[in-house]
Amino acid sequence: MKLTEVRKKLEAGAFAEQFEMLYGNQAEELARQKKRYLDLVDRFEKQFPGREDVRLYSAPGRTEIGGNHTDHQHGCVLAAAVNLDVIAVVAFHDEGVIRLKSTGYPMDTIDLSQLEVQPQEKGKAAALIRGVVASFAKLGVKIGGFDAYTTSDVLSGSGLSSSAAFEVLVGTIIDQYYNGGKAGAVEIAKFGQYAENVYFGKASGLMDQMVSSVGGFVCIDFNDPANPGIVKHEFDFAKAGYCLCVTDTKGSHAGLTDDYVAIPAEMKSIAAEFGKEFLRDVNEDEFWNAIPRLHGTCSDRAIMRAAHFFGENRRAVEEADALHAGDLERFFKVFKESAASSADLLQNLYSPHKPTEQGIPLAIWASKRCLGSDAAVRVHGGGFAGTIQAFVPMEKQQQYREAMESLFGKGSCYVLRIRPVGGIELKD
Repeated sequence: MKLTEVRKKLEAGAFAEQFEMLYGNQAEELARQKKRYLDLVDRFEKQFPGREDVRLYSAPGRTEIGGNHTDHQHGCVLAAAVNLDVIAVVAFHDEGVIRLKSTGYPMDTIDLSQLEVQPQEKGKAAALIRGVVASFAKLGVKIGGFDAYTTSDVLSGSGLSSSAAFEVLVGTIIDQYYNGGKAGAVEIAKFGQYAENVYFGKASGLMDQMVSSVGGFVCIDFNDPANPGIVKHEFDFAKAGYCLCVTDTKGSHAGLTDDYVAIPAEMKSIAAEFGKEFLRDVNEDEFWNAIPRLHGTCSDRAIMRAAHFFGENRRAVEEADALHAGDLERFFKVFKESAASSADLLQNLYSPHKPTEQGIPLAIWASKRCLGSDAAVRVHGGGFAGTIQAFVPMEKQQQYREAMESLFGKGSCYVLRIRPVGGIELKD
């Protein structure tokens, strides 16, 4: 579409059906998104004057629902795409270069004749772009190039996987335009993980990219990490009378590396006692029977974290089955069991190295005080600092948000909805 045509269509509400699918049907939110896209079109036009033919793309952030710290032991997780996303205005060309400008960041320029790892790009967005392109190039996909301007609602450090959304966005742009959509959501996710691991230099799992790319509720079994089992589920919490809230407790992640590393290391130390590398390969009954012996050779915390894995691995699947059956009572029961296990066995609510900094326990306590002691609330993501997650009755949404933001600041509580699709091109 011509740039002027896109602007007119946005102003006239031509993308209304897709906007409702991505962002819900609240008039205020739809008006905000309309302005957000129009502003992005204006920024693109100023950054890339003369580019007339453009397309619109979107890729979502994600939230972990169940399976806390199970993926690195080849376990099961349940996660969902959310309505916070990264969007792009894109113009394609045959100049052999990708120029991508993100709001608030300098422009990245990728020469498509140089797709090998660039050490100076480690930890930078350019590495993610180059890595994704390299994966498509290995498939034999010929990429001419494009100019893009992006903006993101998936704030970095929010625990909603901004980097995965960005990787999926780039993959979706390339796959849709240059590859006729042949790679598809699963391969795009793998390309994103590869870019993050090899080019960016971060040893991440595949969950974040997979959920962002596939969309909706996704139950993933990592028993074979190279070919994970993926089952997509549909459930509308809004229709059931609940919204999903994620609150950023504003805790610093500085100095927490040892805490994060310790969880998989301790779980693997238990697996090693059975001659295995990962807990998924250990017989659970053998583990329970061996606890008296393990107590003499492994740390108490390692034993409890292993116990968390075995229970949590089942719970992720049970939660998915409950949603599939529409059994909300069962889902919340298992969700609360997961929350208790993370607190009592996994022990990732705060760092033992920073015992006075307990933003996550404080937020969980405040949530229960606001919603009632039976509230469905738990640590979100890796833990130790960062975010919590709560399913909040619609009638208490405003009250809950005000309670959280009185503690952690305005804008700290995200009211989310589950997005049914992953990375897409918006078409009228």
